[in-house]
Parts: sequence; structure tokens; C-alpha cells
Amino acid sequence: MSLSASPAASDQLATYVANRIGFIELERPQALNALSIGMIRAMHAALDTWSEDPNVLAVVVRSQHPRAFCAGGDVRFLYESVQRGDHETRDAFFIEEYRLNHAIFTYPKPYIALTNGVVMGGGMGISQGAHRTGGLRVVTQSTKMAMPETRIGLFPDVGASWFLARTPGAIGRYLAVTGETIGATDALYAGLADVYMEDAALPALVDTLRSELFERGADVVACVERECRAYQDQVTPPPDESPLARARTLIDRHFALPDVPRILASLQQKCDRDSAEWAEQVIAVLRERSPLSMAVSLEVVTRAEGSMAEVLRSDLDLTRSSFEQGDAVEGVRARIIDKDNAPRWRFARIEDVGAADVEKMFESPWPPNEHPLRDLRS
Repeated sequence: MSLSASPAASDQLATYVANRIGFIELERPQALNALSIGMIRAMHAALDTWSEDPNVLAVVVRSQHPRAFCAGGDVRFLYESVQRGDHETRDAFFIEEYRLNHAIFTYPKPYIALTNGVVMGGGMGISQGAHRTGGLRVVTQSTKMAMPETRIGLFPDVGASWFLARTPGAIGRYLAVTGETIGATDALYAGLADVYMEDAALPALVDTLRSELFERGADVVACVERECRAYQDQVTPPPDESPLARARTLIDRHFALPDVPRILASLQQKCDRDSAEWAEQVIAVLRERSPLSMAVSLEVVTRAEGSMAEVLRSDLDLTRSSFEQGDAVEGVRARIIDKDNAPRWRFARIEDVGAADVEKMFESPWPPNEHPLRDLRS
């Protein structure tokens, strides 16, 4: 087995080449592998190096820790930057993170994400793009996938809205607004995952990848698909019977509506007992989230029909407005810093958020020719 170190590495992340595969291993378990700026830079540097290296056929990103693949970006770091008045550091974090997301989305070689445990926020940003590279998004029985940003006054960023907008029916709108967590079978049903494998089989898969003979990137992908095939009958329940699939009719009925007040009003209408119980649970979730963030999140998915580059530019604009005139600072304070779970949102009620309030959040602070992500294409 050939093994060589990448020139870019971090004590929170390891990058190396083994058997013509570039491996990225997230090593920040105490923070559930939340992405620091150092991890983002190390990942991007490794990907840039490997993209031109004929001895690297494919890339595999994974975590060796059972609790999490990646729980997101380092929002505590971002909060502390804002408290210091260091807005440049905050902007730089998102700029570099979104450049990494775009690099993965447009990567010229198969990119394979082994997503066990928590896969949320920024973790979606470094895994969902695998689908566009000829690679794979592998989920396991421990996978807990979400874009839970409305809980902290943010929105589904890292280009995730591009994928949410392409899920069946109104599923993407539902996941964006509620921030609800889904499992492996839900992810497969929604088209947010490609194949399934048991957690216990992941080490053996990696051993196989390090030893089998490969001539092309497609051979690496075929190996992962073959190893996963043995587990496809063990996905329980089957994707078409997953909780998300069972709720699909209700999700489409309510979340296809054009704004959050109308979604809420629809959920509050009288219906049969089973539907009423589901609706009550969703209403309770909506009452807890930031009204402004939910409205913005719905609009983000609505607008995500263009290119990934356009989505990421809009995401960057929204990070600035979310921290400076939205609920991000208060949401992070209440949920992560003080943990009092008593955020004082900018708008007290869902019905108080107007279309003009939402539109203002999308205004870019940069002229088009000065936008930090203006060079991104596709």
C-alpha cells in the first residue's frame, strides 16, 4: 500500500493518499467535527493538490468517530468574532467555507462521503456535493442528517438549498423551515443519500479501498457500491416506508404553500386524528424557530433553482444580513453560548414577518463586480 502525506494538514484533520485514493479524515471529536477555518483550509488545499495528481483517482472523506461525521461550522467561533467586532474574520470564514463547498460540487474526480452519526449544517456542505462528482453519499444506521439553522436564527447555507430544492415534492421546503433531523432511510427517500452501509462495516470498507487494485476513479466508486449492496436489504424501514415517505402527503399539502404564515394556518385547520397529531408536532417546532429565519429559509429554497455558484453567492449575502440585522447572534447566544433556550427573536410571531422584511435580507452588501465569490462558475 502506497501512503503519502498531503502538504496540507491540521491537528483537527488528516489528509493523505493511500492506494491512489485521497483520504480526508475529520479529527475534532470533542466538537463533533465542527469545521474550523484550519480544517476548511486543509481540506481545500488537499483537494486542489489531488485534482491535478494522476496518482489520485478519487477522494474519500470520513470520520473515525461514531458520534459524528460533521456537526457543521464552528458557530461559537463566529459568535465570538462578532462579539469582538471582528466582522472580517466572520466573512472570511464563510467565504472560505463556501469556496470549499463549490470545489467539492465541481470536483473533477469522484468524491465519496462516508456520513455516519451527525451530519448537519457544514457537514452537509462537505458531503452533498459528492453526488455531482460521480461519487457517492454513503449513510449508515447512525446517520442523523439536518439543516437545523432556523433553530439558531440562520438559514440552510453551504449550498444545501440547491439540494433541498431538488428533493421530491415539498420535502426540501419542509426540511429547510423546520430544521428537522432525518435518518438514513429518509435521506435515501429524499435523494439526499445514494447508498447504505452498516456502521460496523465501515472499517472493512476502508481496508478494501486501501488494498484493492484500481485503474480509474469509477472503479473506486464501483467498489463502494458493491460493498454497500450487501446491506441494501437491511435498510429498515425501506426508503419508501420511511417516516418522511409516510408524511409526504401532509408535507406536500402544507409546505407547498408560498409563505410560512399560510403554512401555519394550513397546519392549524381541522383534520383527521393522525394528521392532527403530526400537524401539532410541526406547529410546536415552528413556534420555537426564528420567524424571520423560517421565512428566509423558505425563500432560499424557492430561489435555489439556478447554479450552485449563484446559490453560494446568495448564501454569503445572507450570512452578513443574518448576523447584522437578523437573529443569528441571538440564536447562537440562546442555544449554544448561554443555553437558556429563550431567544428573543427580532419578530415575535410568524405572522409579523412581511415580504419586504424577507427581501431586505437578500440584499447584497457587495456590488456584483466586487462580490468575494464573483469568480465561481456553475
